[in-house]
Amino acid sequence: MRSDSRLSRMLHVLLHMARQDAPFTSEQLAQMLATNPVVVRRTMAGLKKAGYVQSEKGHGGGWKLSCDLAAVSLLDIHEAVGGPRIFAIGNTTDNPECGVEKVVNAALDAALAQAQALLVRRLATVKLSDLAQEFDALCDAKSAHAHHAPG
Repeated sequence: MRSDSRLSRMLHVLLHMARQDAPFTSEQLAQMLATNPVVVRRTMAGLKKAGYVQSEKGHGGGWKLSCDLAAVSLLDIHEAVGGPRIFAIGNTTDNPECGVEKVVNAALDAALAQAQALLVRRLATVKLSDLAQEFDALCDAKSAHAHHAPG
């Protein structure tokens, strides 16, 4: 998984964990993410090392949150699941003999550095609790709409 894919997938997982007290097995998470349990365990290991989740072995075990959602930013999760690269685009060749390539690479490098700095600052300001509140509001709105729908 690319780091941006891991980030969005792990945010998905963490928000589901926030809404359920029971642990999720690696198999359940893999099914949710349409991936392999081994990939889930490898990715969750970074979150565990950072102290955001814990794992319990045995019957009834699995992965659970072990952090305060208000204390963890999207940047924290990005770094835990394998940052630092944010963008998958960039220079694919470096031909110091070609002046055009030097100019193009310099322009792309500068633009990507500015974009990455902006994105990192933004990711640092968004907390998991913000996403959880937005998700809860969305669920509440759907529930209220379902109760008021003619039927």
